[in-house]
Amino acid sequence: MTDFAATPALAAPRRTMVRSEGLFAWMLIAPALIFIGFIVAWPLAETIRLSFTDARLGGENYIGTANYAKLFSDPKFYDTVGRTFYWMFLSVSLKLIMGLIGATLLNAAVPGKALFRILVMPPWVIPIAIGVIGWKWLYNGYFGLISGLLQEFGLVQDRIALLATKTSAFYSAVVTDVWVGTPMVTLFFLAAMQGVSRDLYEAAWVDGAGRWYRFRRITIPQIMPVIVSMALLSAIWTFNSFEIIWILTEGGPRGATTTLIIDTYKVAISSQRFGEGAARAVVIVALLAIFSLAYLFFLNRVNRHYGVK
Repeated sequence: MTDFAATPALAAPRRTMVRSEGLFAWMLIAPALIFIGFIVAWPLAETIRLSFTDARLGGENYIGTANYAKLFSDPKFYDTVGRTFYWMFLSVSLKLIMGLIGATLLNAAVPGKALFRILVMPPWVIPIAIGVIGWKWLYNGYFGLISGLLQEFGLVQDRIALLATKTSAFYSAVVTDVWVGTPMVTLFFLAAMQGVSRDLYEAAWVDGAGRWYRFRRITIPQIMPVIVSMALLSAIWTFNSFEIIWILTEGGPRGATTTLIIDTYKVAISSQRFGEGAARAVVIVALLAIFSLAYLFFLNRVNRHYGVK
């Protein structure tokens, strides 16, 4: 039998069609590539270029790696890095724990769970600035509700300004960040739990497995890839969080809540040392890239372990 597809008369139109499909595919993704180029690639390249200059309002001069040398020789920079990662891990851990608890309760067969699902949304729906200003009022030492309640119940003698001391200001910022981020984590976990097959729970129930056993052996393994993915996204968002800390404390008191993002803003915008600020921004990108790659490697291992493609 003659293979018509292999004849020269049919091969040329076939190659033309394949090239046309490839060109059409590139045309479809071209707008996205152009958008990414202008929004991501060009600003990143410009930031890297500025990091090798002493750019200020008056102009700029090429100074090589002087900004990086100054940055890495500053002990305060390493304190800021450690504080930033501690802020991120503490906040993300609390979000994951509270989100898992909240999703489990919302997924349970309890009366009024539809109402609870609606009530969990306000921290996510309310603009961050408005919500954080509300928390700033709560933390106020003169008319704040938290200080007043502590005094009312006899836990403290005098009113306390939670944002005035280093330790309380840091943990107050963590609480606010957890309040803002927990609803999104809860909804993601809830959606994952609702995708778990009910047959698994019924089979375990028939075998006599209790609630805690079903939760550990069925729910957690089934939603583990979602937990890991949500942890990565939440870690990146928390690492780059600016509004919450800036509105509450502006990085104070005495640098207790100054993270890398806040430090970069102060140097680049407040002090108008754009070159030094750009160097800090490049370091942030590098740290997040390393952290993300490590996390993705861990995610792939988790997916392979649980058979997720």
